[in-house]
Amino acid sequence: MHHDGSTVFVTGGAGFIGSAVVRHLLAHTGAFVVNIDKLTYASNLASIPQAIGHPRYAFAKVDICNGPGLKALFDRYQPSAVINLAAESHVDRSIDGPGEFIQTNIVGTFTLLQATLHFWRTMPADKQRAFRLLHVSTDEVYGSLGPSGQFTEDTKYAPNSPYSASKASSDHMVRAWHETYGLPTLITNCSNNYGAYQFPEKLIPHIIIKGLADEQLPVYGDGGNIRDWLYVDDHTSALVQVLQHGRIGETYNIGGRSERRNLDVVEGICDLLDEMRPSRQGPRKRLITLTPDRPGHDRRYAIDASKLEREIGWRATQTFETGLEKTVRWYLGHEPWWRSILDGGYQAVRIGLTHPTSLAG
Repeated sequence: MHHDGSTVFVTGGAGFIGSAVVRHLLAHTGAFVVNIDKLTYASNLASIPQAIGHPRYAFAKVDICNGPGLKALFDRYQPSAVINLAAESHVDRSIDGPGEFIQTNIVGTFTLLQATLHFWRTMPADKQRAFRLLHVSTDEVYGSLGPSGQFTEDTKYAPNSPYSASKASSDHMVRAWHETYGLPTLITNCSNNYGAYQFPEKLIPHIIIKGLADEQLPVYGDGGNIRDWLYVDDHTSALVQVLQHGRIGETYNIGGRSERRNLDVVEGICDLLDEMRPSRQGPRKRLITLTPDRPGHDRRYAIDASKLEREIGWRATQTFETGLEKTVRWYLGHEPWWRSILDGGYQAVRIGLTHPTSLAG
């Protein structure tokens, strides 16, 4: 199934990974893409520049918690696949206000599953067999690793933040809707993504933008927390391959085999900025500042992507060094994109150290 002539729903398609998936589908397949997004603070339709006037693209401003709205879209477009990327994803924000994460990541996934199941049951048998719902999740559901080992698809779930707990719940629901109702689902759990069009609150764009402004570069704790980094375009190619070749009911871990300490990531960005756009104030490593750690900060993540590599033949094309260089060059060359976010009121201030604002939020 190369999606030629078919319709693919991408929920959360105006977000970072979602917009990359939409760009990939428009550029490399013949699918008609329906981007379903409620346009939160982290959404940006400017992240899909080729969408303007594209004959195989439609946008629908619909919240995945809106069951009637989803039903109307299923009735109108009759998709052959759904890629669910609609989620609140920033751990610090989940600490301050977990309610939004429960609503979107749990209630929203439930509502999407119900709408998808209702539609799938109305399809002719041949189209039912071809239909897929791919739920995109995170390695954070597995909790924290010690100094050795990697997450596999069989690793026990042990989420430690409101964000990862909400994603773990959504994963379990997707599995249950397959086991109970027969809905043809797939789940992927990915490591930390980075690349073009990432919202400035995330580590790599945050450090790039602050480094360009010669501002302090905050690093949590001792800087020794380790993440497995995945270039976003490698992630999108994996998702499309899983959608096409993955076995129904299975989970696939997607990682870049690029473990790095947070401090090493920040220092690498400093070196690239110094090379590409030197500061009159001197090397940017002088700006690195260790700050109080995030509550419940997982020490180490690492993904074993062997199952994906073995069964589907996917391989990451970027090392962390090549991907980081591409990313820094992109932010240097696309200042109007991220400047418009800053000018729109986003403030890069520290969050995630307070108690929840209320029982609901």
